[in-house]
Amino acid sequence: MHPDALFTPDELFTRFNATIDQFELPSAFTFPFYYQPHPLCVLAATELQQHLATQIDWQHDFGLSDDFELDNDKASAGMGKMFGVLLVRSPSGELGYFSAFSGKIAEQNILPNFVPPVFDMLAEACFFQTELEAITALNAQVTALSANPQISHLSGKVAQYQADYKALEQQQRQTMIEGRAERKQQRQDAEQKLNGEALKSALDALAKQSVAEKNDLKYLKMAWDKKIDALHSELTALTAAIDHAKQQRKTLSNALQNKLFEQYCFLNANGEEKSLKTIFAPTTSPTPPAGAGECAAPKLLHYAYKHGYTPLAMAEFWWGVSPKSEVRQHKKFYPSCHGKCNPILGHMLEGLTVDSNPLETNWAQDKALEVVYQDDAIIVVNKPSGLLSVPGKTIKDSAYTRVIAMLPEVKEIFVLHRLDMATSGLLVFALTRRANKSLQKQFITRGIEKRYIAMVEGVVEQTQGEINLPMRGDPDDRPRQLVCFEHGKPATTYWQLICIEKGRSKLHMYPKTGRTHQLRVHCAHHMGLNMAMVGDGLYGDRDARLHLHAEQLAFDHPYTHQRMTFSVDCDF
Repeated sequence: MHPDALFTPDELFTRFNATIDQFELPSAFTFPFYYQPHPLCVLAATELQQHLATQIDWQHDFGLSDDFELDNDKASAGMGKMFGVLLVRSPSGELGYFSAFSGKIAEQNILPNFVPPVFDMLAEACFFQTELEAITALNAQVTALSANPQISHLSGKVAQYQADYKALEQQQRQTMIEGRAERKQQRQDAEQKLNGEALKSALDALAKQSVAEKNDLKYLKMAWDKKIDALHSELTALTAAIDHAKQQRKTLSNALQNKLFEQYCFLNANGEEKSLKTIFAPTTSPTPPAGAGECAAPKLLHYAYKHGYTPLAMAEFWWGVSPKSEVRQHKKFYPSCHGKCNPILGHMLEGLTVDSNPLETNWAQDKALEVVYQDDAIIVVNKPSGLLSVPGKTIKDSAYTRVIAMLPEVKEIFVLHRLDMATSGLLVFALTRRANKSLQKQFITRGIEKRYIAMVEGVVEQTQGEINLPMRGDPDDRPRQLVCFEHGKPATTYWQLICIEKGRSKLHMYPKTGRTHQLRVHCAHHMGLNMAMVGDGLYGDRDARLHLHAEQLAFDHPYTHQRMTFSVDCDF
């Protein structure tokens, strides 16, 4: 049965419980990768959250307590999920919304009140289940064959033979070294004491000894190679079946994956339909990532287009316990992911009037770049929030280009460090190669001291602390960063409480390392402060500006070596 046959569009179309006459409709559809939720989407999300807290049709452990707030005692067993709401106008002109979840919930992908997946791979009649069974059977075959104790025995014997040979080879080489030294001495003695045929005979004998030792090494290698090769042959006979099963599994998996890619077809506002394979083909990663098309946003848009509903705005929020790596907090709104959704939504939004990408707008076009200090070696500036540190792909205006314009007589200006576009505060540039070398060394050896001021959403319980959470980039959602204890680079932040203002905490922050988004992630992640910075559109809620300011910078002057400290006040 097709998933659309289970519930009619009118059954899944949700009318608002509250009166919405006071709300203005959005003038353009939401730019899904950086947005503030429209008030009607916030209302829809609130109603959906109430439904999640009261429904009894299915059960899923989100790691929440009975009052549906985060329960730290249950969190380790739970699994949070991303949900989405899509504000729409029905074919008859009525306003309401559709709801969706990403992936599966309660081991199902079709549930009451939620739009179905674009393609239901879990349907009984779907080819996916049948072909997956064949792959599962091959998995079991590989596991069973690999469990043969003879394979382990032969592998161990090969390793032992290789170790024994290496030891004997080293012993023979040492014998050759000692023999070579002894023959050298004998040769010198013979040349001093003998001549004529006697000398020739002695030297020939020494040469034969050298050849004999080399032959001993060669024959040693041949003998052990023969023994090891015999073991390898036995081992290969046992592993050939495993390799064959693995190759079959790979072939079937690739075929199933490509078949799925063709089944996931997405409409856009122009009525055009494209498969995952077609959508990703022109990108730098033409193979769609796992789970592509299963996120809430593509499900919602596709369902609306298919049934004649007009999309007006959307928002996605997290419900449940935070994941280990990503910054996701219960009930908070987050943008769509780039790796999976950017190519898909790029196609699906064609034909809609969409809000412009705020990240392609020069937020600081009318903001001045203040020079704090300048001499022949360095220039220190106070970068306003919204100005790039260096030119970007679409925005060329930056602190660096402005400094170049200020100092046309300087031949070369060196970038030493950067601040996020949304972060304000102190930047230093080197004006000579000598100054650049000195300051680079100070950055590498952590001789440069930096202090930031940040405002976070919530009241911290301690007056100071240290956060140690290793970080790496999120390969599926650039430029977001992940906390990763397996592959992340060490990241350490020390913080001190300045004051509490209207339920928010103002902090001094001292990064001991300089990872991308380090302070923002260390604040927002549930293993850090668990409080996003005010105005953080990536890891929290977007606002007029990010409340993060590089307030103080201290380093040794590259020429005089005197310690210099610069400070600039923040505007929050």
